[in-house]
Amino acid sequence: MAGYANSPRVSEEPFRSRPNGADRPTIVYRNHGDNHGAAAALRPPLFSSISAGDYAAISAAARVKDFARGEMLYFEGDAVRQVLLLTSGCVKITQLGLGGAEVILRLGAVGDVIGAGDLFSIGRHRTTAEAFRLCRGLVWDAAAFRALVERFPVLHQNMVRILDGHLLELEQRFREVATERVGPRVARQLMRLQEKIGQLVNGVIEIGLSREELAQMTGTTLFTVSRLLSAWEARGMVRPRRESVTICDIESLRAVSEEG
Repeated sequence: MAGYANSPRVSEEPFRSRPNGADRPTIVYRNHGDNHGAAAALRPPLFSSISAGDYAAISAAARVKDFARGEMLYFEGDAVRQVLLLTSGCVKITQLGLGGAEVILRLGAVGDVIGAGDLFSIGRHRTTAEAFRLCRGLVWDAAAFRALVERFPVLHQNMVRILDGHLLELEQRFREVATERVGPRVARQLMRLQEKIGQLVNGVIEIGLSREELAQMTGTTLFTVSRLLSAWEARGMVRPRRESVTICDIESLRAVSEEG
């Protein structure tokens, strides 16, 4: 998500338990990069410029829900029945071409809002959403979320900014497909993904994405992506696996992404 994916790496403590053991739908993002050692709370973009009291009221209208990896949140063409604020995990947003081929439009990361745009446009999902990893989120029924937006107009303003970030990313990727060689654009997509879903493992960044999925996101073929990753592996830049790509030399990968 534009403006959020590039913020300092955070770890979530999305929910705090009430004394009776029930989950309290309150989201707290911890920034471990401050110099004072104290955890600084960050809010997801949906709750930007919202007072503490309004924040509590909006959160209280939601329920906590977990999604197993591979679980479908909704299908293209379904009526919008709920809106999800992702608090952990990752969601794959896709569409099908006329021939039935799947295209990944984006990966929803922590802080992303799933389903809100379609709710306030045609009322039906224009995409399909699948839990890319084990996910947890705050879920509002569609009618309840619509009522909250009417009650708190700043939610609508925040959603416009979020959707504008999604559109900007799609525009950038389309321009890259139309004007750039495949190597730089695959490298640039890996740079985006390491900011959004990259995980630090043994001192290197691991991106949980298959070669086929990377090909879908860059408008190229599985063969081409496999050839590029093999060449970059020989140079010590990446270490591809069946379901992931590890970035070993981020500066070299960045240099490739800037070749244009």
